[in-house]
Amino acid sequence: MASVAHSAPETHTPDEVVQPLIAPGNSYKSITEKISNVILSGKTPMFWFFWFSLAFLFVNILGLSATVLLLIGTGIWGVTIPIGWGFAIINFVWWIGIGHAGTLISAVLLLLNQRWRTSINRFAETMTIFAVLCAGMFPLLHTGRPWLAAYWLMPYPSTMGVWPQFRSPLIWDVFAVSTYLTISAVFWIVGLIPDFAALRERATSRFGKVAYGMLAMGWRGSARHWHHYEIAYLLLAGLSTPLVVSVHSIVSLDFAVSVIPGWHTTIFPPYFVAGAIYAGFAMVLTLGIPMRKVWKLEDFITMRHIDCMAKVMLATGLFVAYGYSIEAFMGYYSANTYEGFMISNRMFGPYWWSYWSLIFFNVLIPQLLWFRSIRANIPALFGISMSINVGMWLERFVIVVTSLHRDFLPSAWGMYYPTRWDWGLFTGTLGFFLFMMLLFIRIAPIISITEVRALFFETKHGHRNKHGTEEAAA
Repeated sequence: MASVAHSAPETHTPDEVVQPLIAPGNSYKSITEKISNVILSGKTPMFWFFWFSLAFLFVNILGLSATVLLLIGTGIWGVTIPIGWGFAIINFVWWIGIGHAGTLISAVLLLLNQRWRTSINRFAETMTIFAVLCAGMFPLLHTGRPWLAAYWLMPYPSTMGVWPQFRSPLIWDVFAVSTYLTISAVFWIVGLIPDFAALRERATSRFGKVAYGMLAMGWRGSARHWHHYEIAYLLLAGLSTPLVVSVHSIVSLDFAVSVIPGWHTTIFPPYFVAGAIYAGFAMVLTLGIPMRKVWKLEDFITMRHIDCMAKVMLATGLFVAYGYSIEAFMGYYSANTYEGFMISNRMFGPYWWSYWSLIFFNVLIPQLLWFRSIRANIPALFGISMSINVGMWLERFVIVVTSLHRDFLPSAWGMYYPTRWDWGLFTGTLGFFLFMMLLFIRIAPIISITEVRALFFETKHGHRNKHGTEEAAA
């Protein structure tokens, strides 16, 4: 991939101008200062205080909703027969999907040598950690006794000979999600070490120097440190890459191994993975667009990054649209009465509004991304990314609710009505996610200083040097 960091936009073809990955006029010093000043300048924008207060309010709603749930039980939710899983599994799958983009951007694009990942990988990784934590709350709370979850879900030497049900996909989820969270967290922390060292050197307070010194784990930037760092980072990228495919395909098996019409389908694993990447990139744009504006990071999150993310969303959106069309086609072409009724019920039954809304938000609106002028329009892109966030949540609602509420026996049919406690937990996790992201922005570099400096050196000198240490020292 051609890229330019220090000069005017490169002329790629007579009709196309390739935007730089780092805006012209920057140096090693300005890169370090602009990114670290988000934390060390001591200036906090009102934007941050407003959203932090709002997020804190929703964290309290989360706490209240969880407390009432644990005191009374899952009866406060709208779940009932025939819909035994309501918001809990809808939100679980939605959050796991959002957490997907971080590992994809960090690991897969690193191995594919896609340099445009450099300015967005850090907050995408951070987003992954907090999104997976939000996801994990729902199945734990759904047990009604989360303090016993380890006893019920994790295999351990038991004198009673009681083991988890390994044939249940919910147990597969435990292993897939916990592995994904562990590897993602280690990958995230390892990537932060050189940046914590940079903050240690620039911190002016004693507390800052000590805190960032501890987080930097004795990093001095020696050749030996860089060597070990590069090997560890590459190995973790290799470990993380299969998890991109495994974690959400295993989540899809929660549905696919059942016999419920609308769930029992082989297209679910690739369809879920594409949908997760789709939702993840939409959330990266949702967070990245205001962040680059408020903290004046347009030099590093350029229109080229945004254009690349918009193209990925367009491609994965087409995969998702293909999944919808195959579901509809197989409903009619399989000659299976129950499958045919399921797809007809989705389109024209009581929940028709959710199906056609998801088509509108997930399929129709993102087609605007075909136009270059839309991909260059920041408000339009923000609107499209929000549309995809809503559409992907509706997709999970459609899969869960419309498949369960009318199954094989009409006598068992029913409707699902989420209660205020369902909404409280969902909006509470939104607040928790935002709360943690805003805290992170105030204590750690939201863009990788090390990788942006390495990219600057590479593009300036036309070959790869990992960290530009010679120039930095100068």
